Amino acid sequence: MRNRFLSCLLIAACIGTLVSCDKDETPVPVIPPSEGQTSTINADLSEEVAAKALNSVFIDLSTDKATAVARESWDLKFYNGDQFRVKINNTNGASAIAVDATDINSVSLEDLAEADTLSIDLGEASDFVLIDNPVSYNVSETVISEVSATDASNKVYIINPAGGSHTIPFDETKLWKIRVLRKSNGYTLQYAKISETTFKTLEVTKDANFNYQFVSLTTGALVNVEPAKAEWDIQWTWSMYYANFGENVPYSFADLIFINSLGGVQAAEVLTSAVTYDAYTETNIASTAFSSSYDAIGSKWRATTGTIGVKTDRFYVVKDGSGNVYKVKFVSFHANDGGVRGKPVIEYKLVKQG
Repeated sequence: MRNRFLSCLLIAACIGTLVSCDKDETPVPVIPPSEGQTSTINADLSEEVAAKALNSVFIDLSTDKATAVARESWDLKFYNGDQFRVKINNTNGASAIAVDATDINSVSLEDLAEADTLSIDLGEASDFVLIDNPVSYNVSETVISEVSATDASNKVYIINPAGGSHTIPFDETKLWKIRVLRKSNGYTLQYAKISETTFKTLEVTKDANFNYQFVSLTTGALVNVEPAKAEWDIQWTWSMYYANFGENVPYSFADLIFINSLGGVQAAEVLTSAVTYDAYTETNIASTAFSSSYDAIGSKWRATTGTIGVKTDRFYVVKDGSGNVYKVKFVSFHANDGGVRGKPVIEYKLVKQG
């Protein structure tokens, strides 16, 4: 009788195991990408300057998801890839300069050659050395040198969080000093206000799911900015960029569209003289010249001289990291084209599923 009871328990256990395995192997349903929609990007207007939106907005075309983040919520971003790189906040007009020192406590305002060294204002060509390359997402083109494995090689930097914001006058009390060291899977950040003689530290660990880890010096903590690198395609923002006043100079403005090039996103500009937005189909993809440039779209989609408004003679094609291809056109962004500054309207449609 006892053996019979044990046999029943064994059979029951085996059946339970099989049922459990069946549950674990149930395939997860695949959600198809969005067919597209017409969407308003809400960047939130500044009360001071109507053209200076307060938010950066990240858009994932395949899920119709928009993530708005306050531009002033962060100061530094730390690269999660193989290199050890740190970027400053171009979307807040930040500037930075290296100091020939490794003792952060010894650095003060006197280490700036001039009081306004970090104030870009309307910009001169020479001021490009104070900012990260504004037209590239290349992790190597940064003001802050690659973080060395040798601690003694890592210098102190002085940062002006809003050096190129035009409307904010230079304020030495808002300057920060930082020094970054490398650790096994991330960074150690030393930071303090320019007048302080004791620094604080923050450990930043790399996370391969994201392009960067973002840090606020004000709060001394990590903050959420970019969505995971597989979960956004384009970014609308105000940012430090450039303008040509006889030569290219650093210049900041809104209505910039950047693509998630580190996440495998590519984009192309298509003129309607070649094919119209409505007529563009999967057969046109093969002849479309995609680019991985961070500013493949940039500011080329709107006119700011003559009649201000969306350029209707072009649209864009965006291929996300999963191979989904969307055609994207800008509908409005200014009163002249029936829109609202800081709340541009875009339309996008799925052309090919990845």
